[in-house]
Amino acid sequence: MDPTTLGRHDAWDGVRAVVAGFGVSGFAAADNLNHLGARVVALDEQPGDTSTERAERAELLEVLGAEIRLGPGTTATLPDDVDLVVTSPGWRPSAPLLAQARDRGIPVWGEVELAWRLRDPNHDTPWLCVTGTNGKTTTVQMLDSILRAAGLRSVAVGNVGLPIVEAVMDPEPYDVFAVELSSFQLHYTDSMAAQAAAVLNVAEDHLDWYASMGDYAADKGRIYERAERACVYNVADPETERLVREADVQEGCRAIGFTLGMPGVGMLGVVEDILADRAFIEQRDSSAAELCTLADLAPPGAPAPAPHNVANALAAAALARAHGVSQAAVRDGLRSFRPDGHRIAVVAEGDGITWVDDSKATNPHAAQSSLQAYESVVWVAGGLAKGARFEDLVHAVRGRLRGVVLLGRDRDVIAEALSRHAPDVPVMTVEGGETGREHDPMERVVDAAAALARPGDTVLLAPGCASMDMFTNYAERGDAFAAAVRRRLGG
Repeated sequence: MDPTTLGRHDAWDGVRAVVAGFGVSGFAAADNLNHLGARVVALDEQPGDTSTERAERAELLEVLGAEIRLGPGTTATLPDDVDLVVTSPGWRPSAPLLAQARDRGIPVWGEVELAWRLRDPNHDTPWLCVTGTNGKTTTVQMLDSILRAAGLRSVAVGNVGLPIVEAVMDPEPYDVFAVELSSFQLHYTDSMAAQAAAVLNVAEDHLDWYASMGDYAADKGRIYERAERACVYNVADPETERLVREADVQEGCRAIGFTLGMPGVGMLGVVEDILADRAFIEQRDSSAAELCTLADLAPPGAPAPAPHNVANALAAAALARAHGVSQAAVRDGLRSFRPDGHRIAVVAEGDGITWVDDSKATNPHAAQSSLQAYESVVWVAGGLAKGARFEDLVHAVRGRLRGVVLLGRDRDVIAEALSRHAPDVPVMTVEGGETGREHDPMERVVDAAAALARPGDTVLLAPGCASMDMFTNYAERGDAFAAAVRRRLGG
């Protein structure tokens, strides 16, 4: 049976579907395909006993009639008589299972593509979609807050929050989806048509997955394809505007820019201390509408919002306005928004030094945005660089650096950039811990940072790298930093 002709109200009884990967999105895909009547086989190299939750999910689906194969070697060969493969986003196209599917002419979808095909034709919930190297999660959460302030039944889905296939299949329809999409998810998405879409920025990342920056950017640009009302781009990042120009969109779709400067016609921007809309008002040729103030965006205890969070707010506002949300709802939603942890979170202050956790800054572009929010910084960096380079970052922020503390497997990559572009900045290196999940090195990191810092400085954990060489994830890394800071300060 051809699954490309089927939707949520069709019979999937004759479809044999393989789900590659049994993480959160893989489980959601397998569960819903099984619910629709497909014969499901879920495959994953990780054994079923890696977590209680994983084992319970596997047991549940097996009780419901799905076949679950977990453990080493289970994904080497694609089973016979397969009609569809649904892959988890982290799987590279070169993975043997996916290569075999392509060779046999079997469609390969991601969970996002599956969700798009299963949306309810009787209640076609609009998708407001966000991608970018950095800022995706914050922007989507801001967008969701705005939509809720407008009285809409909204939910953050995709790469954050609820798996989108679960949201789409909810028997009580949502009014609108705020969708975060990674480049990996977009790679396996072919038919989605967002009501409005945004690419926040495009910078080096995941070059261990992609052959080139061009391939990475092209996947980001897929979010604009078939867009209905608005393609939102970053005026400060010409690559995002280029992706808009190259996209094949629906008739009437508009290009909407956002900028930290004065907005031109068809843009959102900042006028003095006001976020202003010159895109979604009738008199945009001669005037602008106030959305909120910079003070509305400032986190508790902070004098002003970081510039990149102002940009995120503008992108979220543009998407919400494209959907028809009022100025007041934009203001109320942004005022009430509170970011997740490990995103420019002040950990403590002591002896005139501010300690800040931005462990979520897992690539150079994110780290640069964070560093540029402070005048004098002791920078804590390092981890898994994922093929990224740091020359541009160091060149841009060298005048702000009081000192640098490096840790993690690829710390030498950053050290080399510092030696070339900021040779006068003192650098301290913390050795050890790369083979385990120990937190002891973070104690030495904090001691080293304290030795470098002076009153008025900010010690900033903005690693520019992924965390999995020493920690389970960026949250555990941030928690270890915060705990070490508090112990040192006696808090």
